Amino acid sequence: MTFVRVCGLGELEEDTPKRVELDGTPVSVVLTEGEVFAIHDICSHANVSLAEGEVDDCHIECWLHGSRFDLRSGKPDALPATRPVPVYPVKIEGDDVLVSLTQES
Repeated sequence: MTFVRVCGLGELEEDTPKRVELDGTPVSVVLTEGEVFAIHDICSHANVSLAEGEVDDCHIECWLHGSRFDLRSGKPDALPATRPVPVYPVKIEGDDVLVSLTQES
């Protein structure tokens, strides 16, 4: 599994998604509840950026229609989305946040 540095840990603000691109793939990187998560940045329902949404209780909410996705699994838990979005493995090395595009789910 290949990991790529996406940002420094100090660049992340609690519960504020940061949008990055890895090999043309949009990814939202989120620091919440003391953990860093990486989730595909495009909502499975409306094709809009999840990084523009709000984070609460380890979920990210799509700003357009209110679909919520679990940051750990990518599964939706609020309509109108019914399809999950991919989540990606994250490693922290020192102050570096590294993400692999190998999907966890």
